[in-house]
Amino acid sequence: MRIAFRAAASLVLLLTCAPAFCLDTTLPIPANGVIGTDEAMLSPEYWVAKSPAPNKLILDAAQLNAQNAQLFQSDRSVYDLRKLGSTLTRQQIQGWISKVSKPPTQPLFDAKDQPLPPSTIDAVVANIGLDKIPAVTSVRYGMAVHRVSLRNFPTSLRAFPGKGLQDFERFQESTIFPGDPVVIAYTSVDGEYFFIVSPHYAAWVERSAIAEGRADQVLSYADKTPYRVVTGDKVRTVFTPEAPAVSELQLDMGARIPLANVALDQPVNGQGAYASWTLELPTRAADGSLQFQPALLQRSVDSSADYLPLTQANIIRQAFKFLGERYGWGHLYNGRDCSGFVSDVYRSMGVQMPRNTGDQASSPVFHHQLFTAKDSHELRMKALAGAQVGDLIYIPGHVMIFLGRIDDQPYVIQDVGGLVFKDGSGKMRWTKTNEVSVTPLLPLLVDEKLSYVDAMVSLVHIGR
Repeated sequence: MRIAFRAAASLVLLLTCAPAFCLDTTLPIPANGVIGTDEAMLSPEYWVAKSPAPNKLILDAAQLNAQNAQLFQSDRSVYDLRKLGSTLTRQQIQGWISKVSKPPTQPLFDAKDQPLPPSTIDAVVANIGLDKIPAVTSVRYGMAVHRVSLRNFPTSLRAFPGKGLQDFERFQESTIFPGDPVVIAYTSVDGEYFFIVSPHYAAWVERSAIAEGRADQVLSYADKTPYRVVTGDKVRTVFTPEAPAVSELQLDMGARIPLANVALDQPVNGQGAYASWTLELPTRAADGSLQFQPALLQRSVDSSADYLPLTQANIIRQAFKFLGERYGWGHLYNGRDCSGFVSDVYRSMGVQMPRNTGDQASSPVFHHQLFTAKDSHELRMKALAGAQVGDLIYIPGHVMIFLGRIDDQPYVIQDVGGLVFKDGSGKMRWTKTNEVSVTPLLPLLVDEKLSYVDAMVSLVHIGR
């Protein structure tokens, strides 16, 4: 799903390199500990200036729409909610749940590094109630009303795989956002969680975050026009005491929110609307039903009337809007993980992607070169030599965006826990980043035997 770097990643064996790209351990290591970087590299315009074709359109709107349609038609890791039918079978629901809700086989710890008793874990698993799923279930539709975690068990209990590993929450899977449509497949035994199928993931979600509505209400929301696309990393609607449900509501990069049909000279939630966009946002009534509420988004914040053009310059600029954001496994800590980072960047330009790294790396929709253990270092270096700005580089459980080259050194931007490399004297170094970072690629190591280059499993190009 996404890589978990730890301080235990230590001694490494550097592999022989091709002449075009060497595993350069002579790069300078500045005071921040991130090898081969300097202050200038932290500006998107530094990399835009190096791009060979920064403003050339990679795919136009029609091509993107066709690619997205193909994704939902041919990629089994995503779901076309319109094609799920009117009923779900017990076998379907059990299959979805069993895929994500795998009982833990190793000890788990709480946020204070105390072991979680087996009885506590047993109670979480029992709350699924697999044996209570009916033979046939009528499809119900809903919509997320705020940013909310998707969990692999119906619980808010926080569980971690080891002491000091609070960045990798065991029960956290992903996140959905305001306006995201879902199919409600099942309800937990305690009635507090829905098992839902969203376009990009199937998992458990707090029932209170989902408003239930008719199929036409839910599925038509994404097609409404006109709309705004959030192009900032995170934006918030204006504060309003008159409508708490949509007051300072966070909207993340790539969110497509329709505009409400409200006259400009009419106040919205007690405030004039002429200096803002009036959005139409979903809310949840007291009975759990779906309603819509106008809310203001200031014109001064980062949004657009449509998806940004898919260009190298926009890929770079959108990625850099997350620079320094804390790593968040499954979008924890109001952040995102490596595959979520990549997905949200591309989503702001209209590109739909699978949620997890393995599915992204092998999706039949994208142009990719796959690598196995049999592939030589030279072959991998040759592939990197042809990489274009915005290409995605995958190692097991992790993804990076290719930024460009400096003196034949390939650089990437990545959401990563830490960096392992050798310094000029051959001494092992480990730098904790735990954030979206700009780094060179060649010096980075996975473990004592493997460099990033030789761990590469896929090189993906989004475009023709």
